Amino acid sequence: MKTAARSWATGLRDRVVASDPGLLRLTAGLRTVGAIALTLAVLSVLGANVTHLVAGAIAAMVSTFAIREKQRGPQAVTLALGLPVAFASVSLAALLSSRVVLGDVFFVVLIFCAVYGRRFGDRGTALGLIGFQVYFLSLFVSATRSTLPGFWGAIAVAFVCSAVARFVLVPQTSAGVLLRLRQAFRARLAQLLDAQLDLFDAGPDEAAKALERVREGTARLHETAMMIQSRLEEGTPDEATARLVQRRVADAEIAAERLGLLLLTARGAERADTLTLHLPGAPVPASGRLPVREEATDVLRRDLRALGLLLRHPVADGTGLAQVRNRLLGYREEENLPSASPAVRDVFRGVGEAARAVLGLRIALDGPQDESDDSPETARSREELDAEDAAIGGEEAEPEQATGLRRPTTRAAVQVAVGSSLAMVGGELLSTHRWYWAVLTCWIVFINTASTGEILVKGYRRLLGTVLGVIAGIVLAGAVGHHTWTAFAVVLLCVFAMFYTAPLSHTLMSFFVTAALGVLYTLLHTYSLSVLVLRVEETALGAACGIVAAALVLPVGTDRRTNELLTTVLDRLTDVTEGAVDQLSGAPAADLLDRARDLDQALADLRAATQPLTHPVTPLRTRRETARYVVALLETCAYHARSLAATAELLPTHPSIAADPRLRTAGQRILHNIGALAAHVADEHGAAEVRTGPSVAALLQPGVAEAPRYGRVTDRVLRHLQRLDEAVVGLARPLEVPVAHPGP
Repeated sequence: MKTAARSWATGLRDRVVASDPGLLRLTAGLRTVGAIALTLAVLSVLGANVTHLVAGAIAAMVSTFAIREKQRGPQAVTLALGLPVAFASVSLAALLSSRVVLGDVFFVVLIFCAVYGRRFGDRGTALGLIGFQVYFLSLFVSATRSTLPGFWGAIAVAFVCSAVARFVLVPQTSAGVLLRLRQAFRARLAQLLDAQLDLFDAGPDEAAKALERVREGTARLHETAMMIQSRLEEGTPDEATARLVQRRVADAEIAAERLGLLLLTARGAERADTLTLHLPGAPVPASGRLPVREEATDVLRRDLRALGLLLRHPVADGTGLAQVRNRLLGYREEENLPSASPAVRDVFRGVGEAARAVLGLRIALDGPQDESDDSPETARSREELDAEDAAIGGEEAEPEQATGLRRPTTRAAVQVAVGSSLAMVGGELLSTHRWYWAVLTCWIVFINTASTGEILVKGYRRLLGTVLGVIAGIVLAGAVGHHTWTAFAVVLLCVFAMFYTAPLSHTLMSFFVTAALGVLYTLLHTYSLSVLVLRVEETALGAACGIVAAALVLPVGTDRRTNELLTTVLDRLTDVTEGAVDQLSGAPAADLLDRARDLDQALADLRAATQPLTHPVTPLRTRRETARYVVALLETCAYHARSLAATAELLPTHPSIAADPRLRTAGQRILHNIGALAAHVADEHGAAEVRTGPSVAALLQPGVAEAPRYGRVTDRVLRHLQRLDEAVVGLARPLEVPVAHPGP
């Protein structure tokens, strides 16, 4: 009974940790709700009226979510600087409330400065956001010169309560966040292994759904790896530890993806490609037929379950888990592989490599382990890991920065100022009292967007969430009536839901914001159905003004944006491939892991930028499928380049790898083709061509039909190079790059 309860609790914890890596969304929601609740409690004790309670609640929310620094010291400084910014903003709004034209002009200038401030990093972004939102707050509660002292007091209380919530009630340290992200990585890796086992066992009818779960698990694991990468510098005590964790996370991610590919291959008659894992809707190879029933597959099924068990539980001295670990690591040696078909034997090898990655991850995250029960294979794996740890090092390069109007923050500031001016004029035609909703929407659709298409999609989502939120607001307003504390409790629930869902869906966030506003209007005795309808109208107007400004003022079209990011991805792919091939060919060691993560980040940016093209409502179906196919092929390229980089970094320490100068010849054609793709994207009328020719193995052994096997690891290098070559050539068709075929 206790064991079952403990297992259920562990499973529930893993699901929670995996669904919210680092518990970042939960922390954001709890911290904001805590700040608001504490502010309301203090203000109520001080005898504040409902208007000041509402103002304090909004100020507490703003001062909490605006702070984005990752370390506590900078957070405190920004919060302290935010208070005088908030005082100045509410004061100017109150003083200019009777001077409409001057107030509107100042608001536009404030909006420009707030957006332009993003170029100064997290602190500039936070102070700009506080200034804008507090000015909006003063318009919402109709602050005037006579009521100004009361609002000063409410805002001061809100900032103090925000600090208490941040540093006392819901504290969060960089090391703590990184620890929870590491736990999430383990949980998501375990979930991916479960999905891969389901795929291995799935019948023909269930194979497509099982493959989709593997795709989702692979993407979620990669997302968590990227989140860990962004937190390493602040969350680890020194650079060496950061790079060690980075390396072990990358190893585990690559090993899990490779294991998935090997399982797919074991199901079918042909070798699977990473495109199957990256392209939505790609079929299971060979119609997803079940593997031939043989004794080895039962052993493999048992070992896949054991690998998940090894990942979820610590290896204690004298337990059976130590023997499980030894058995799985033994599959790294050819003599320990069971008799089976070549494809199934490859899966056993993949299990052994995944077990090694899990061991390295455990040592990096949990420190030294008990070695008393080690088998010779396990001891050898530990020696390899220790040698790799000692060789880790590298430097980072500073990215090139744009200047003038090419700088994204400057361009966005001009666009938002123009859009807000249009929204202000149009909003006042709709309502002289609530025009600011249009301005707020125009502001929001520009946040974290960089092209007209992205702004269009975000505006659509904002409007949809607002319409649904109005319906919910009508229901909630009728339910709570004028019961002040019941209404505030509902608002707190909506605020928590807003922050918990914000990273997942802008539509849901807008829904909860609008629902909360319906309740706040009830508290301020300004609620009516016409007010909520006006909210929808102002939202639609603000979104339209934002789209018009983005399309007409310093426009960045979706095609231009995606082409720029596609060029960046290809440049990063060149950096990783060239560095890996050079190092595998005998060149001095380079910092390949950071290059690989730069490639991953560039690909993530491209994936986000293509959302307007891949959105379900887009009318351009062919273009949507092309965008998906290109991104999937690039993800395939990134996987193989990442694997080559990881293998190259093993070169100085791994006994199974030796530098081979002939690899440079194989890499030259791949690098030429990547450069040709980039040149064509930059100038579609250029003369760049993609070259095809003999396989990579044939390039290494001219005149020989099939290259000899150089050993398992070198074989893997050749396979990654061949797959990378094929994927790069495959990009030529959707990108419409000419292909030069070799002569007879």
